[in-house]
Amino acid sequence: MPAATLDLRDVPPAERHPMIHEAFDDIESGEALRIVNDHDPKPLFYEFQAEVDDFDAEGYRVEERGPGEFVADLPKQD
Repeated sequence: MPAATLDLRDVPPAERHPMIHEAFDDIESGEALRIVNDHDPKPLFYEFQAEVDDFDAEGYRVEERGPGEFVADLPKQD
């Protein structure tokens, strides 16, 4: 179960990544941040993998639930 969920579909693209990083910083180790996005967040995965030390890349999950709806869990390492 994610600690927090952000629905980014109505957020302007330039504001999304800073918002995600801030929310990720606010969760505890062992928790996950869930994001709902209008496109596959693969670039975000690569960004987190390269820049966020406590991002658990192996636990990352993404699911396409329908047109314009991608749900991804970004876990924080214990």
